[in-house]
Amino acid sequence: MKTTVEERIRYRLLRWGKKGPVRRGLAVMGIFFCIAFFHGVHYLRDNRKRLAMVMMSLVLFAAYASFSFPIFADNEERMTDGQLHALIGDESVSLVQEAEISMEELENLEEELLLDGFEVSRLQEGTEEEQFDLEDILNYRMEQGESEASAAEPPEQADTGTADFSKEDWRLILVNKQHPIPEDYSFTLATIKGSKQCDERIIDDLLAMMQAAKEEGITLLIKSPYRSDARQEMLFEKKIKLYMGRGLSYMDAYKLSSQIVMVPDSSEHQIGLALDIVCDTYESLSEGFGETRAGIWLEEHCAEFGFIVRYPKGKEYITSVEYEPWHFRYVGVEAATIIMDREITLEEFVEELE
Repeated sequence: MKTTVEERIRYRLLRWGKKGPVRRGLAVMGIFFCIAFFHGVHYLRDNRKRLAMVMMSLVLFAAYASFSFPIFADNEERMTDGQLHALIGDESVSLVQEAEISMEELENLEEELLLDGFEVSRLQEGTEEEQFDLEDILNYRMEQGESEASAAEPPEQADTGTADFSKEDWRLILVNKQHPIPEDYSFTLATIKGSKQCDERIIDDLLAMMQAAKEEGITLLIKSPYRSDARQEMLFEKKIKLYMGRGLSYMDAYKLSSQIVMVPDSSEHQIGLALDIVCDTYESLSEGFGETRAGIWLEEHCAEFGFIVRYPKGKEYITSVEYEPWHFRYVGVEAATIIMDREITLEEFVEELE
């Protein structure tokens, strides 16, 4: 019967160990390691298929991680103020550190990008060259054959005590990161002017609100109403690439981008019920708009025309979106009155309907 290598080694160690107490101790240790070694070899041989699957899984994971989470960036693109730290000494390569980045640091980054010459449209969601005031819109509607030369009359005051709300109401459709746009959702667009469009069911209330603001000496500007699916995807992808170009990892870039530009299929702009509104004295999509006369007037009166401040300050933990005093959503006069009076969000309002 043919002996194995393991058996021959153990036999020789036993013979060698019989020649003295010291050798006996060494022989015992040798036999122990011999048994452990060959046991491991036998285990690998008997489970080679299983181990091959494990190795393949590790290889696929490493490949996915290297694609999704870039860790190397050029030193010339390092972030300042502690956002990015070089963890290795090579001057040609630096390691991007995964770290929490505050919105204050994000604002500093945006200012840095502006100083570097990046286009503003790459920094702010919905920033577009076209923007129209009430006169522009009314003149356009007259040119298109609209019968009325003035803005629509303001809607009647809401009687919230008798209002009966339903989650099936198109005005109350909840669209956010957790509730993407339903595949069967449909609506008809109406042209505000040029390429600017919105759901045709809200345009009269929009014009009435602009007219009321004008009577108070405030000139509102429509900056970004309906946005196509393709444009929303382009804005989001461009934002991610912009941050990654400054040294952020993909996950950090994605996280920051989703706080400024809504993830595709989760933006209310894509259903024509949301608009970015500023004024002729403050055209920037920034928090400062909320402190302007126009921003204050809109917050106080938008509900009278069926609109709400969609992303109010202090509700970021619910909306997952930073405070946007320029972003208005149409929900109807009755619901808007309740939401603005109670200082709640659309998410909270809809949840109460369940």
